[in-house]
Amino acid sequence: MTVLVIFIALLAMIFVNVPIGIALAISGVIGLLMTEGTGALVTVALDMYDGSTKFSLIAIPMFVLAGAIMNAGGITDRLINFVSALIGFVRGGLGMVNIGVSLFFAEISGSAVADVAALGSVLIPQMKRRGYSGALSAAITSSSASLAIIIPPSIPMIIYAVSANTSIEQLFVAGIIPGLLGAAGLMSVAYMFARRYNLPVEEAFNLAQLKRTFMDALPAFSLPVIILGGIFGGFVTATEAAGLAVAAALLVGAWYRQVDLKRLKSAMLDGGMQTAVVMILVAASVLMGGFLTRAQMPQELAQYMMSLTDNKYVILLILNVFFLVIGFFLHSVAAIILVVPIVVPLIQQVGIDPIHFGLVVTLNLAIGQQTPPVASVLITACSIARANIWEVSKVNIYFIAVLLTVLLMCTYIPAIPMFLVDVFYR
Repeated sequence: MTVLVIFIALLAMIFVNVPIGIALAISGVIGLLMTEGTGALVTVALDMYDGSTKFSLIAIPMFVLAGAIMNAGGITDRLINFVSALIGFVRGGLGMVNIGVSLFFAEISGSAVADVAALGSVLIPQMKRRGYSGALSAAITSSSASLAIIIPPSIPMIIYAVSANTSIEQLFVAGIIPGLLGAAGLMSVAYMFARRYNLPVEEAFNLAQLKRTFMDALPAFSLPVIILGGIFGGFVTATEAAGLAVAAALLVGAWYRQVDLKRLKSAMLDGGMQTAVVMILVAASVLMGGFLTRAQMPQELAQYMMSLTDNKYVILLILNVFFLVIGFFLHSVAAIILVVPIVVPLIQQVGIDPIHFGLVVTLNLAIGQQTPPVASVLITACSIARANIWEVSKVNIYFIAVLLTVLLMCTYIPAIPMFLVDVFYR
């Protein structure tokens, strides 16, 4: 009964626009007071501090900073030029360029909001000038930006790994194949729309132009090689790779001699605020997690689900639906922090690999970023495109269908996300 009261109070605060981190902290404190009295509050500040100062969490501001440096140093522009020369000759190629550049940007920033803000401000105006509707431009940009939380490095994956006490590096590896499948599917849908609306071919294929843009972007290609090569090669941890990403982005930006300090300052401030929000959520989750653990909520949930079925694929279906619904109302980090500690004992009990489940959770929340009312990534894209969110959603449903297909494939064919994990680590 106490748990139900606390969750009702939490939802009530969220619906009246109390920040989720504050609502979590208040609910956790109320729960501790109801179950253990005022004595439980003595260590609240220390618990929150300890929870938000884990070494692995340092990767979050580092990857955000690397993305800011990359965007301010002319790196993004060179990636756009190269991908445009590579696939711009295809009808509707600019939409595919958008998706292709998101693949590269995702390998540095790890944030879908940072991806859509950085690339959308450059690509959406160009797409509209070439005949793409505002709705289609926003839908392509928004859905492709969600690749940033599937392809490593991924901030939600870091939060999941910390919450589930599992390997960040293995989660990163598990995201590669699903991310590439998602990109291929999104490009297919973009091509379908290009044929339907007779969108233009950007430029004829020119081998000399491709070579020139490749050489110009070559230093930028070193960034994902350094980050992913270091992690997969076992030379650095994910946290150390984040520091390497910042150093490499600074060096590449200096090589291009095109660092826009004003733009960099603005991006760093935005990144700092984004990191602060995440850290408040992490700190607040410690209180809620402590209360739920003492109330034995995870254990009771596991027993209840096991009484219904012990088939792990049925349980995965139930959890998929649950996370999809949660994604409508909560940001990805908040959803992970609030729900994952509760369901991890359940998935362990039925024999679901925590790495496999982490990929399933991440894909669910990537879809949640595209579905109103919260839909942080979709809203950002609509704002840049100056398009109505419901008009964009009518187009975006085709791209969401691709992400749902990848989700079902990864859920029920574990070899898709786990193949590279098994090759590298098992």
